[in-house]
Amino acid sequence: MGRVAAIAALLGAALALPSQAMAASAPDHSTDFKAAPLSVGASWYPEQWPESAWPADLDRMEQAGFRVTRLAEFAWARIEPEDGIFDFAWLDRAIAGAAAHGMKVVLGTPTAAPPIWLTEAHPDVLRVNDDGTVERHGTRRQFSFASPTYRRYADRLVRAMAARYGHDPRVVGWQVDNEIGVPSYDEAAHRQWAVWLGKRYGSIAELNRRWSTQYWSQVYQRFDQVPLTLDREQNPALLLDVRRFQSAVWADYVGEQARTIRALADKRQFVTTNFTRWNNNFDQYAVAARLDMATWDEYVPDGRPDWVANALHHDLVRGFNQRNFWIMETQPGAVNWGKNNRSLDPGATRLLAWQAVAHGADAILYWQWRSAPGGQEQYHGTLVGADGRPSAVFPEIARTARELSGASRDLAQTSPNARVALLYSQDSRWANDVQRHAQDWDTVRVLTDWYRPFARRGVTVDVLGPGADLGRYKLVIAPALTVLPAALADRLTDWVRAGGHLVLGPRSGMKDADNALWPERQPGPLARLLGAHVSGFYALDASHRVAGEGQTGAVSTWAETLATDSADASVTARYLDGPWLKGEPVAVTRPVGKGRITYVGGLLDRTMQDTFSVQWVRQAGMGEMPVSQPEFLEVSDRLAPDGKTYRFVINHGEAPIDYVVPEGASVIIRDGIGGAVPPQGIILFALEN
Repeated sequence: MGRVAAIAALLGAALALPSQAMAASAPDHSTDFKAAPLSVGASWYPEQWPESAWPADLDRMEQAGFRVTRLAEFAWARIEPEDGIFDFAWLDRAIAGAAAHGMKVVLGTPTAAPPIWLTEAHPDVLRVNDDGTVERHGTRRQFSFASPTYRRYADRLVRAMAARYGHDPRVVGWQVDNEIGVPSYDEAAHRQWAVWLGKRYGSIAELNRRWSTQYWSQVYQRFDQVPLTLDREQNPALLLDVRRFQSAVWADYVGEQARTIRALADKRQFVTTNFTRWNNNFDQYAVAARLDMATWDEYVPDGRPDWVANALHHDLVRGFNQRNFWIMETQPGAVNWGKNNRSLDPGATRLLAWQAVAHGADAILYWQWRSAPGGQEQYHGTLVGADGRPSAVFPEIARTARELSGASRDLAQTSPNARVALLYSQDSRWANDVQRHAQDWDTVRVLTDWYRPFARRGVTVDVLGPGADLGRYKLVIAPALTVLPAALADRLTDWVRAGGHLVLGPRSGMKDADNALWPERQPGPLARLLGAHVSGFYALDASHRVAGEGQTGAVSTWAETLATDSADASVTARYLDGPWLKGEPVAVTRPVGKGRITYVGGLLDRTMQDTFSVQWVRQAGMGEMPVSQPEFLEVSDRLAPDGKTYRFVINHGEAPIDYVVPEGASVIIRDGIGGAVPPQGIILFALEN
């Protein structure tokens, strides 16, 4: 067997099932990775500038209080200017310069932008879009993640870098590729798709049965006949499996580079990749399972942050590996790729950094340090201009770096601690995206609406994948858990009976693992546990009133009616109006074993969602929820191993907000004076156990 064929065979085996592939290369998450605690830094591209400009850049980074910088993630053409000829001398000098100015280095593997000698000599490495068009050189992410040729060249490059820098004490970690996610539909991907299907289903007859291919005469005779496409007119089972397959390829792609690095590097060097906001192209939990910790790129293209949505995404990323994370990129002012690239207001950049830290970020890196003289991102915000002079936001970022450095000793080894979990099912999001049924349905918005009452009341939430261990949580909320495999239903059942409170939201339990309708009404395999079922579901074009728990409110976009099947299943809310809805239950709860299960069938307004959330916490035996804070005031905690609580109070609004620091607290940072937090102000204080 030739090398390419051997790689393809091994890849096909690795992609058999995501769970098998992930288990084979799960990293050790017990190691702590450090640059300096609460490091601030920036992405620096020395290859874009003459070396005569480097000293001034490095001097100014040091003056800004930077302790970490990211290098090389787009420098393949500089590192390997010709096939097999490597030039590391310039990178050696860049790393040495950063270290001389007090900075650790994160090295990016520069596989997001292949050099032209590779794409010209091997056109099979180029990405093919779903419509058959081939990407050209000159952009980025123009490679095929499935190409054995590309994998071979990428591995050689990563191996050379890891051999040179894997034991370099100045290098704190590695970023695999950059903002992965764009799939390819080339011949190699099609071949691997057929292999993946064969491993998953065993026989084509089994695929036909589970996909219901008698519908519209879709019956297949061989796995290689099955289209690899995301054409929305295709079978929902096929579309879900395409997403799963692409996730498995990405997980293997990232995992392959991670394995190469780990074989040649110190354990103290972390391996990560930089995720993007709610990336819908692959299952981020599956990819993160190959990494030591997660990082993400936090951008606000319209310059107007929604603090609740940002907080939710921080908690999501923290949940990928259930440990603290880094912000690998964030904007210094503005971006250049949104519809209207409004700059963040003065003070907002600092607040975003502190909010990220409050939710578990241990480093903040800005993108990018200096404006490139050319290229596609000339208008993007930077810390210094092409002339090397500071931008308007530079003093604010330097202040933030000083503050975080000052607080780092207090916050070292601290992390958020949650007793509430929110389940995020990527499979369910994909399934609902394909069959929204209601035009305004947006899974991320639903998750945000369910998260909001906890954020407004300062209750920490872990956002977890369906496979996570729930043993430490008292309350688990699971809105839109549409795809509910039998094994997950069994685990949730056991968790409820052991004392947990599970709250299911609209559309939960409709589909099985193959995106097929469960023969039981929603919530499918959990209907017996609930003692009730969904009797009907309705897309709404107007809101309708509901009442329950002593409160009236409304539902919009989506409504389900419930019917009880057990005497101990209690109706907690009903619809007050609406065709098919009036008088019908919208929410049901039932005690089971030592725990409880609740189902809410409508998308509630904020008042009703808050009312129900308070009740769920109480029913979970967690006591009373804290009072709801003013709309723009965020309160978050990080907990130290000795039990000391570090509380962050952030005013995201434009007016002062009253807040009284508890008596006896040790104040670490305080904006303003008296009993109020000023606009865009923060307070950080410690509370003894």
